[in-house]
Amino acid sequence: MHRFAKLTLTELKLFLRDPTAVFFAVIFPPMLLGILGAIPSFREPNADLGGQRVIDLYVPITIALVLAMLAISVVPTYLATYREKGILRRLSTTPVRPTSLLLAQLAMGMGMALVAVTLVLGVGIVVFDTAVPQQLLGYLVAFVLAAAASFAVGLLVAAVAPSGKAASGIGTILFFPMMFLAGLYFPREVMPAVLRRIGDFTPLGAGVQALQDATTGAWPQPLHLAVLAALAIGASLFAAKLFRWE
Repeated sequence: MHRFAKLTLTELKLFLRDPTAVFFAVIFPPMLLGILGAIPSFREPNADLGGQRVIDLYVPITIALVLAMLAISVVPTYLATYREKGILRRLSTTPVRPTSLLLAQLAMGMGMALVAVTLVLGVGIVVFDTAVPQQLLGYLVAFVLAAAASFAVGLLVAAVAPSGKAASGIGTILFFPMMFLAGLYFPREVMPAVLRRIGDFTPLGAGVQALQDATTGAWPQPLHLAVLAALAIGASLFAAKLFRWE
């Protein structure tokens, strides 16, 4: 356990030395929420959104952005780069198993996600008076499942990408449609029904809706929780089958 904690701390230090990754994964999401909240119309109730404010809808969307940045972009790129440079192969000859590095990367990613999400919620609640999640247990369940599904997809990318650049490219290809269906460019509430339904079967689309439901006091819909659980399990199994350490 001490060895794993030390390895996780090392991965955290390496991440913090990457200013681009730190900015876009941890600093940019709450900054984006602040920029959106600075638009006066976004702070006013909107009849087309059932009386909700646009800024309220963007809190779970910004949380999805955090998960996308870390799970789809950062972690798979790091792991694929380690394989490309032979780090994983060399680790296999030491007491530190390659699986320990994988778990350390996931622990680092989840830790940074919690920091960024705390900042997002803090900016929303303190600065723009967004709602505190009324269904707290449902909110936690939705977040954990959304994070698990997102990181599982990221591990699948890392499993098939031959290099860090390839992992970054695949991650970028996945990032934009996933964030589109999650509502980053315009909220899911104003999307055509067909796009909302497609988004319901993606990790970030289902995650955003589950978080939004829990925020308003409802338990997340079983469909969204089932989709997140299925993606987390399915992508993890495929990643484990396809992953190569060298």
